[in-house]
Amino acid sequence: MPARQSAIFSWLPPLFARTVVGWVFMWSGWTKLNNLYPSQDFPGMIANFAEWGIPYPGVLAPFVSGVEFFGGILLLLGLFTRLAATPLVIVMVVAIISAKWDQIDSLETLLGFEEVAYMALFGWLAVMGPGPVSLDHLLQRKFGRDAQQ
Repeated sequence: MPARQSAIFSWLPPLFARTVVGWVFMWSGWTKLNNLYPSQDFPGMIANFAEWGIPYPGVLAPFVSGVEFFGGILLLLGLFTRLAATPLVIVMVVAIISAKWDQIDSLETLLGFEEVAYMALFGWLAVMGPGPVSLDHLLQRKFGRDAQQ
């Protein structure tokens, strides 16, 4: 009985997950791309990327900002959700390895990073899809299964 009753709300978790992470990453990318805050200007961001040992920081800093911004928009819309979530997982893995690796002293510490929570949500969305309240779902219904890929 509880499984049948909870199925009524099966549309809500993917919508909520997409909305939360989409909003966060859209604004994070927008902020970086538009230099809204002096502490996040491109020269400073490029310097951070270089300090973290990320190769080609002058290219990757704006690239990652764009991935965050456009990926966030796509997640909010539920459009090409699996394609948008996958590079965001990669961005989180690189963020952990490059910026936080030296802080990891236990599994508890690693799992406490917000990047890991984001990575879990992105991974879930990449595997499970956007849910029925999404443009992907509408495209799938109109054009068939391949539209969701």
